[in-house]
Amino acid sequence: MRRALIATGTTAAGVVLLLGLKPHHSDVTGVSSSAPQSSAPGTVGGSSAGSSGASSGTSGSSGGSSAKTSGTFKGDVIDTKYGPVQVEITATGGKLTAVRVLQTPSENGRDREIADFSVPQLTKEALAAGNAHIDSVSGATYTSEGYIRSLQSALDAARA
Repeated sequence: MRRALIATGTTAAGVVLLLGLKPHHSDVTGVSSSAPQSSAPGTVGGSSAGSSGASSGTSGSSGGSSAKTSGTFKGDVIDTKYGPVQVEITATGGKLTAVRVLQTPSENGRDREIADFSVPQLTKEALAAGNAHIDSVSGATYTSEGYIRSLQSALDAARA
C-alpha cells in the first residue's frame, strides 16, 4: 500500500513538472513547400550571420535593430544522401508570406514518395513555429535535415 502511494505521488509530481515546461522559441523564421503557402506567423528580420543564397530582395531599416524585409530568397542547395533539397521563401514587410520547394530528392519512386510525404509536414511545422527550429519527419531524416538547412539559409539571406 505504501509503495502504491509513493508511486502515485511521484507520477503526479512528474506530470506536473512536464506540464509546467514551456517550449523554447527562437528568433529564426522559415518554411518550404512544393506549392506556395500564404499563412505564416513568422517574422523575417533581425541580425544574424550565416550562409545565404538570396535571389531577389529588398530591405529597409527604420533605425531599429530589425529590418522590414521584402522579397524572394532562395536557400542553399543542400546535397543529401538521396539528392538535393532547396527551398525558397517570400517575405513581405518582415513577414514570411510564401514558401516553395525548388528541389527534393527524386532519384527513384521511393525518394519522391518520401519527399511528397515529408515536405508538407515540414512546411506545416515551419509555418507554425515561425522559424527553422522544427522536428524532422520520421522516416525522412535526410530530406528533413536538407529542408531545415536550406530553409535556414533562406532566412539568413532575408536578414542580410
